[in-house]
Order: sequence, then structure tokens, then C-alpha cells
Amino acid sequence: VHPDMHPHVIEVLKTRAEPLGLELIIQDPMTFDFKKEVFAALFQYPTTTGSIENYKDITQKLHDHGALVIASVDLLALTLITPPGEWGADIVVGNSQRFGVPLGFGGPHAAYLATKDAYKRSLPGRLVGVSVDSQGKSALRLALQTREQHIRREKATSNICTAQVLLANMAAMYAVYHGPQGLKKIANRVHRLTQIAKIGLEKLGHTVLTKNFFDTLQVKTDQAAQLKTDSEKLEINLRYFTGSVGFSLNETSTLKTVDDLFAIFNKGTAASFKAADLEASVQDVITGDMVRKSDYLTHPVFNSYHSETEMMRYIYSLQNKDITLTHSMIPLGSCTMKLNAATELMPVSWPEINKMHPFVPMNQAQGYLHLIKDLEQKLCGITGFSAVSLQPNSGAQGEYAGLLVIREYFKAKNQTNRKVCLIPTSAHGTNPASAVMAGFEVALVKCDENGNVDIPDLKIKVEQYKDTLAAFMVTYPSTHGIFEEGIVEMCEIVHAAGGQVYMDGANLNALVGVARPGKFGPDVSHMNLHKTFAIPHGGGGPGVGPIGVAAHLAPYLPRQTSVKESGPETGVTSTTSAPWGSASILPISWSYITMMGDAGLRSSTTTSILNANYMAKKLEPYYPIVYKGKEGLVAHECIIDIRPLKKSHNIDVTDIAKRLMDYGFHAPTMSWPVAGTLMIEPTESESKKELDRYCEAMIEIRKEADTTPDVLKNAPHTAEVLMATEWKYSYSREKAAYPLKWVTANKYWPPVSRVDNAYGDKNIVCSCPPLESYA
Repeated sequence: VHPDMHPHVIEVLKTRAEPLGLELIIQDPMTFDFKKEVFAALFQYPTTTGSIENYKDITQKLHDHGALVIASVDLLALTLITPPGEWGADIVVGNSQRFGVPLGFGGPHAAYLATKDAYKRSLPGRLVGVSVDSQGKSALRLALQTREQHIRREKATSNICTAQVLLANMAAMYAVYHGPQGLKKIANRVHRLTQIAKIGLEKLGHTVLTKNFFDTLQVKTDQAAQLKTDSEKLEINLRYFTGSVGFSLNETSTLKTVDDLFAIFNKGTAASFKAADLEASVQDVITGDMVRKSDYLTHPVFNSYHSETEMMRYIYSLQNKDITLTHSMIPLGSCTMKLNAATELMPVSWPEINKMHPFVPMNQAQGYLHLIKDLEQKLCGITGFSAVSLQPNSGAQGEYAGLLVIREYFKAKNQTNRKVCLIPTSAHGTNPASAVMAGFEVALVKCDENGNVDIPDLKIKVEQYKDTLAAFMVTYPSTHGIFEEGIVEMCEIVHAAGGQVYMDGANLNALVGVARPGKFGPDVSHMNLHKTFAIPHGGGGPGVGPIGVAAHLAPYLPRQTSVKESGPETGVTSTTSAPWGSASILPISWSYITMMGDAGLRSSTTTSILNANYMAKKLEPYYPIVYKGKEGLVAHECIIDIRPLKKSHNIDVTDIAKRLMDYGFHAPTMSWPVAGTLMIEPTESESKKELDRYCEAMIEIRKEADTTPDVLKNAPHTAEVLMATEWKYSYSREKAAYPLKWVTANKYWPPVSRVDNAYGDKNIVCSCPPLESYA
């Protein structure tokens, strides 16, 4: 690892490498001893101090020794400097925040990861590929799903990242709007201002240590204290090194910004010259092999929408392809797609919330710290835990952080032999993936015929691993949507053997205001603020997955070593890049909890349970309910069984999911946690009228399976198919498009016909074909 990486990146690398037994060598690669076994090298480009280094030769040397090269890269700089792929990098990573996304005191932001075609099957997370639909038209789909956690379990790489779809869309639209020329214009302006700053600082007698740069300079000084005083008077924060200071400019910087910098470096008084006077002196510092010569963003989408009017229409054309909560309910099981109220979302756009840098001096962030502390206390009160960390960026990251806390706890007790994590076979795929990342060995616990954890088998496994047992991960309510009556007994069994209990809080929406996990056995649990506490997460992000812990684990909560307020000194080091993770969306959950109050939160929970049971009872005559509690009830979600329909009518979950689009509805969760089933979670946000509409659609689909199964097999039906001169189906066009009368009032038109999944996996294309093919 190059020592001139961003410090927070190095800290996260250390956190993640140690449990996996990976050795980090942080030194200048030019002096690296290649006698050591090395599998990869990581470079910052440009470096954290602003230098643009030429890594071509060292990359070749690393390749000669069988190692891969990773480059962490500034996207805006890439419009001017040679892209890493051209000097041999195998993997390129970075943050897209710079493309129009606010700093937000650390997030949320979308990262990116690009690699060679040869490594595509090792990519984590979601990959959008190109396929064709039943009419032969190009269509997009999520590809290569066999890589993901619900299939690969403990072997999945999904948990090295978390989805940030909303932020990825924001960054993408920034690139769409500005296009390649607009982005280059922005980059040139930023670079030019930085050049002017260098010229002026040298004119004032300072030594600028950075030679080849884009937007960042490091300046030699022994007057850091005076510079700090003078800069804060002008409301500018500098970065302080030993014997030097640094600063970075960006697209919001102006000539006045540079003049203020001159004053700061001139003992607090204005320089005798202006930044504007130095523009004529600017000379290129990015030269030779470092200058980008190749084209980028050549797809038509990045070269078509450069006015607000065109951009607005393009965005709305994409929006019209989606089924969202603005159209109808989305009952995805285990996803809690509840209302994201407008009032809760308002603070996200406030500059006080979204313009703050994550590493400002803490005396400048007192409002944020007050909000964070208050939210932590509210979550402690709701869950019954003694302490909370808001650092994790998702539920899966919460799992990872919580397991690291358990690991650190045992390390402090000199019980490093405890390395086994027991996980039920019904668990979310993130559970085993997180456990492996945290350095644990996974052992599975069976489930009984009712979907509950098999307590006799748990006892056997606890006895088998009693000397090495570290943790037991359990979801409550269960992944099958049931309140397992044995939850307290399970916790007692594990505790008796010296282990800790991790409760997956994915289904916390069924507990808030009704039961406190911290009071019935679990030692640590994550909470999905993007599910239970109203942060939007449609499409997969942004998420926040705080962890609550019992008092004995509180000393080990995550921290960032450079920000003492972020966590206890004895805590595990950073699991994410920012001290408080995706801080700028915390006001959403704070607002939700504050406005709901205790009574409102309890009512929300009981209503979500009532809604799920109402739908289960209404659908049960048509679809078997797979799992129910002893009282014949479910928790906040239910699983309906499509396997009998597959056996009797050859109608499967995909057929029903596609046909629901014709009714204007999003499908429930398909084939998880049980293959051949649909999991329905209505949440508390939906009215009885909407629940009835969804049930009516599902009941009508069941009838169609008897009378017109082809209408399910051919679904969804696009406007193009319905308006074609030739109609080759046995049912009417009206039956296809308007299966029930109320569908006509707010018709959703599917944008593509049924997508060929097998074709998509065999012919995955990472670069899209011409835009015209989607018209």
C-alpha cells in the first residue's frame, strides 16, 4: 500500500485486513522488496498530498511478480490525466461524490469499482447486463446473480460493499448533464485555479512541495499555528502535516478563494497582487505521459442532454419505466418499503446538513454532534441497548461491525480461540458473508419443519463448539416472518457456553415500541435506518445500519482514530471511511422518530403486523401460507407458496411477478428465503384499500392460472405488443392490459416484455449498445 494514500483509506484497510490474516505493507513501492510474497498493490492517483505519480514501471514490475495493481482514483482528475487502465492497473476504485453529490459530513456517496473483463465474475454487488426480451428488443437486467450472497452465502464477496443506487444515479446524471466536454471544462478550471494558487504562494516566498498536481497542494511551513488562526478567521480549513499544510480546490472555488488563501499565507493580510493578475502566468504542469489522450463518455446518453429542459425530460422518461411507491405499494418481503415522508426528507437539502466536510474540527460540528448523540440515545431507548454506533453504512456493514465488536471483546478477554459463529440455515446471506469477513468460521444450525431454529440442533452445535464458540447470529422475527417463541432460550443456551448473541435487525419493524431486543437476550444487533426508520432505499441505497450493544460490548464500538469523538479509544478501528458513516441522512430517521413519538412508533409496528396478517388471511384460500406461528399468525410479513401451482399448472414465481406488472404492482420478494415462494411485507404505510387491491390482483392471477395460463406466461404486456397489427394470443388485448377495472385509472405500462435471463448471463455486456436500440 502506497503510504501517500488517504489516511482514512489506510485505516479501513487495516481494519479489514487483520481478521482475514492479510499482511499490509505500507511503504513506497519503488523501494519494495519483491522477495516477499505479494498479491496486490494499491496506489492513490493523484496521491493524498496531491502528487500525480507515474506508476507505469512499478505496475509492470508488480505484474512480473504475479501481483495485481489497484488504483484509487479521482474521477474528475481522469478527464485530464492518463486513466489507470492505460498504464496497466487491473482494478480501479474510488468515490463518485465529486460528481455533484454533497459532502454531507461523510456521506452517503457511491463508490465505483471498475476492472478487466476477466474478473467480472469476481465483482461484488449488482452488475447490470444487457439481454433481450421476448420480442427480440434489447433490455437491461441484473446479471450474474450466482455471485451474490443469497446463493454463495459465506463465499460471497457482496459484503465488501453496500449498494448506493440513489447516489450512483446522482453522480451519473451529473455526468449526463455536463458530458465529457463539460466535465473537462470544470476540471480545467479547478486545475487552473490550483496553478494560480501555486504561482502566488511561491511569489509570497513559500515552498510548494507538490510538483505535478491536479487540485491539491502541499506547502512547507513552520507557522502552522498562525496559519490555523488566520485561516479560521476566513472560514477556511487547511490540512495539517508535520512541517507542512495542504489544501484542495474544487468546482465551488473561485478567484476570491485563492485570494483568501494568499491572505492566509501572508500573515493574515491581503497580498499585494490578486489571483486574477496571475492567470497569464499559468503553464501546464500535467505533461508528457500523464496527459489523457483517449476519449471518454462516448455513449450518446452523455452527449445529448445538456439543457435543463432536455435533462428533465430524460430523467422523467426513466422514471416512467419504474414502479415506485409514487404509483403503488411495493410489498418486498424483508425490505420494509414504507413511506418516506416529505417532512422527514427536507433537512437533507439544507446546506447546514449537506455541505460539511467529515473531517472539520469538531468545534465546527457541534450541531451535528448534538443530532448524532440524540439519535443514538433515541435508538438506545427503542432497542434497550446501552450504546449505539452510527458508523456502519448498511445492514450488512452493521453485521460486520457488530461481529468485529464481539471479536474485539474476546480479544480483550484473551479468548482469541473463540472463532466459531453459528448461523441458522434460514439466515440472510449477508450473515455468513459478514462472519467470514470478520474472521470467524461458520457452522450451520438446522431449522425445523416450521421454519424455526432447531433448538435441539443448536444445543448440539453449542456443545460441539463450546470451547471455540464466539457468536450465534439469529434473525428476530425470523427470516420466515415468524416470532420464534424460543428466542430467549436460544440466547440463554449460547450465553451459558460463553458465546455472544448477534441479532439481525432486518425485521425490527415488527418490534419497535413492542419489544426491546436489548432486554430479551441479544448482545448486539444492527438496525436498518433505511427500512425501519424511514430512510429511502429503493433500488438499494443509501442505507445506514447502526449497531446497538449491551454494556459489556460498548467499549469496543467502532471509532475513527483521527476523530476522538467518533467512538471509544478501546473500540475497533474504522469499518467505513467517515467517522459517522452516511451522516447527512441521519436527520431523516431523527425526524421520523421525533415526529412519531413513542405511541406513534408502537402504532406503526402493530399496524404493520395487522396488515401482514390481514393479507395472509385474505390470500390463504388461494395460496398456502408456508409458515405461521402457534396461533396461526405471522409477524410483519408472510410467505405464500407457489410450488403447488408450479406442480399443477406449471406457473412459477416469475410468471406471477411478471403478470403483477400488468396490474401495476411490484412483485413481492421472489424465492427467498424459500425457493418457489413469494414473501409479502405490506408495512404500516398502506391503506386497507391498497391492501385489498393487491390481494384482488393476486386472487385474479390465481384464477388466470386456471382459465388463461398463457396470459401469465406471456406477461408483462407492453403497449407496443398490444398495439401491434398482429395479435397472436388466445386471450383479448383488454385481458392483457386491463385485467381488472381499476387498472384503467392509473395504468402502468411495462417498458419491456419478458426478459431472457439465460441469454443475459451468457451474453453479458458491460458497455451498453447505442441508445437507439432502447428507443
